[in-house]
Amino acid sequence: MGPIDLNIDLGELEGEPDELYSLATVANIACGGHAGDARSMARAASVAGRAGARIAAHPSYPDRDRFGRVSLPMAAGDLRDSVRAQCAALREAAEGARVRISALKLHGALYHDAARDPELAEAALDGASAALGGAFFTVVGPPSGALAEVARALGLAYAREGFADRGYDGAGRLLPRGAPGALLTSAAACAAQAARLVDAGGFETLCVHGDTPGALENARAVRAALEARGLLAARGGGPR
Repeated sequence: MGPIDLNIDLGELEGEPDELYSLATVANIACGGHAGDARSMARAASVAGRAGARIAAHPSYPDRDRFGRVSLPMAAGDLRDSVRAQCAALREAAEGARVRISALKLHGALYHDAARDPELAEAALDGASAALGGAFFTVVGPPSGALAEVARALGLAYAREGFADRGYDGAGRLLPRGAPGALLTSAAACAAQAARLVDAGGFETLCVHGDTPGALENARAVRAALEARGLLAARGGGPR
């Protein structure tokens, strides 16, 4: 079994602890679609750089009112332009902080929609590639589906993601937000979930959401669980 990243969604809330960046091996930074602005992106890129966390762009549907967690009907061209603009804004912040973007993780409803719809997946990845100057980056997403297939067809590395702070059903699917057990908010439950996902195999990265209650304690517990097994991926230095 190879090393496993701990990726944390960040740059979404005021007053988020800097320690989250130190715990993450990859910081997914909100690009303004569902959260974030030029100031928060500049801060997040700088803190991530000081902490040694690699940086992933975290674009979404342009829907701040619903935090990007509701599907938004968009033409493929419009989605491409939106993702390109979001990633370009983060690239500017990253350049200002003298760090580079090495990964892409779509947020919320777009993450799930792109895994089902090849046209959306292609539009999102085309937009990201245009903004990032065609540079190599790793796409983070569900273990299977259209996003994985399109990323690999484009020659991009793909990291299969499990969620340490989200509940799964018996078939291994994420429970819908709002369903009983969908959010794991205790550190012990998140550590146990991380252990289950590692034992199941098939993941290169595990996620903790920075906006979940108890995120700091959850991230500490998940990192400790990975470290205890000798599986935590290296920090810094660009994509693995």
